[in-house]
Amino acid sequence: MQNLEQKLKPIIAQHDEVSKLLSDPDVVKDMNRYRKLSQDFSRLEGVLQAHQAYQATILAIEKNREYIKSESDAELKALAQEELAESEASLIEQEKALKVMLIPADPLDGKNVIMEIRAGTGGDEAGLFAADLYRMYHRYAERQGWSFELLDANETTIGGFREVIVEISGSGVYGKLRYESGAHRVQRIPVTESSGRIQTSAATVAVLPEAEEADIVIRKEDLRIDTYRASGAGGQHINKTDSAVRITHLPTGVVVAMQDSRSQIKNREKAMNILRSRLLEAEEAKNASQRADARKNQVGSGDRSERIRTYNYPQGRVTDHRIGLTLYKLDKIMDGDLTDLIDPLILTASGEEILSNSED
Repeated sequence: MQNLEQKLKPIIAQHDEVSKLLSDPDVVKDMNRYRKLSQDFSRLEGVLQAHQAYQATILAIEKNREYIKSESDAELKALAQEELAESEASLIEQEKALKVMLIPADPLDGKNVIMEIRAGTGGDEAGLFAADLYRMYHRYAERQGWSFELLDANETTIGGFREVIVEISGSGVYGKLRYESGAHRVQRIPVTESSGRIQTSAATVAVLPEAEEADIVIRKEDLRIDTYRASGAGGQHINKTDSAVRITHLPTGVVVAMQDSRSQIKNREKAMNILRSRLLEAEEAKNASQRADARKNQVGSGDRSERIRTYNYPQGRVTDHRIGLTLYKLDKIMDGDLTDLIDPLILTASGEEILSNSED
């Protein structure tokens, strides 16, 4: 606890400073600066509120302990003991959450995210699993109060995805989702399997920090832009104009195609946004490799070929192979309850001690 209190002092000072700046008329006029400061204030305010709740729980524990010592009525004493057990369990969760909040922020942590989910090995079942991951992250985003926008999707005939690209916006999105990049494996009996045998399939997830124009400079002469007619399943044309856009970044060979919108201008804007994010990701990967940060390597490189997690349906468990964490709550996780998976990854990457995790 003392360590948490020490880490909180600069947070309080920063909170007060940002609060004053947001009241400065000159800052209000600068929309980019004001937006960035507002995001900082929201994050700092969240930390302080979590700390207040943590202190309130400590106080409740102390009061219940004193009450149990002095109370002679057996029924009232039992109620106090029940409340004490609940408060002690809550304190552990609150301390874990505070530890994550107090980790020094990476410059990219506040970025929005472009998430790309692609079916891997496993045929139609892999496509269905990609759709399950899409729904899982959608539910998690809703729990976090984030915006979740579908940018592009290539659907299979049975309701899965060959590929789906989304934009996730909100407070601290990349900081929470950055370690979701990699190969996700599922073990279950597919709906397409008549013999009832368990099959292993896979899907890959790429989490890209959304890049603004100031983050990545792209020269017009480095781009080749092609337009063509967007088409849907079975080759049927969505419209009769060349609204689909394919952008090739010639120096790197990165290609982005977008046909989700009927507007060529909107498709071009979305494609450029994804292109900037992919180039920023490549730049950050190069920088991370040069830094050779040993602790961050404990949770992997973020390469989508790296197997990071297995979802085992017959046993109702999820295992994150990078940190050896197994949770027997598959149904809750697939419904977007990812906190017990994501927070330990963040703590491991920061070098913090991981508190015990529930496997119920």
